[in-house]
Amino acid sequence: MVCRSLLLLLQSQGLIKLPPPKCKRPNPLANRRKPVKIEVDRTPIQCAVDALKPIHLKQVRRTRWEKLFNSLISEHHYLGYIQPVGEHLKYIAFFNDRPIACLAWSSAPWYIGARDRFIGWSPKTRQKNLSLIINNTRFLVLPWVEVSHLASHVLSLNRHRVSADWAFVYNHPVFLLETFVDTERFRGTCYKADNWTYVGTTTGRGKLSTSTKPTLSKKAVYVYPLTKDFRKRLNMPGHEASQKAAEQC
Repeated sequence: MVCRSLLLLLQSQGLIKLPPPKCKRPNPLANRRKPVKIEVDRTPIQCAVDALKPIHLKQVRRTRWEKLFNSLISEHHYLGYIQPVGEHLKYIAFFNDRPIACLAWSSAPWYIGARDRFIGWSPKTRQKNLSLIINNTRFLVLPWVEVSHLASHVLSLNRHRVSADWAFVYNHPVFLLETFVDTERFRGTCYKADNWTYVGTTTGRGKLSTSTKPTLSKKAVYVYPLTKDFRKRLNMPGHEASQKAAEQC
């Protein structure tokens, strides 16, 4: 889909001319049904975070819990649920078999100026090593769970294991985490509490935009390195980075 979008963009700019389509295939993504709603216990939880321990964090993609994740994000996250494209993982945090939070990670966006300057990437190196970064695309603490410091605690639990889980599923680890915070809605408190680094803002132009003017709200960009030598690893030539990544699996 990314390649198709790029070709259509090039055609819209008059740089190439594509042959006419041979047929019009139905697009199952255009009218995708919303996830089926799954009822859960909504009894309010109000306590100190220590009273919830141990919190069990499950990677639920391709498991029986994935439909529950989709349902909770669809119903309670302000962005709703969108089926990720490409590499991605989904997590649910449980307390006594009750879901209390959800997190999703996906492949990193192609170009984020603030992030790329922080890494010191050239376009060529970014092209080869982009898969070594992942983006926290969804983070939800369920609305009936009011527990101070829970968000940063769950975030910490997740970042300590996400690289190993990624390597198990996709045969390569990751060395840097990133996320975008809509500052018109949130302050990024849990990321700050978990020692993520603010590196700048997005342009607000969106993916593959041809406009120089913002069309979306600008987001604060936060990153978290998973290794001390993350810059060295992310700036290695593609074949060396792949080899080093394989050694981590």
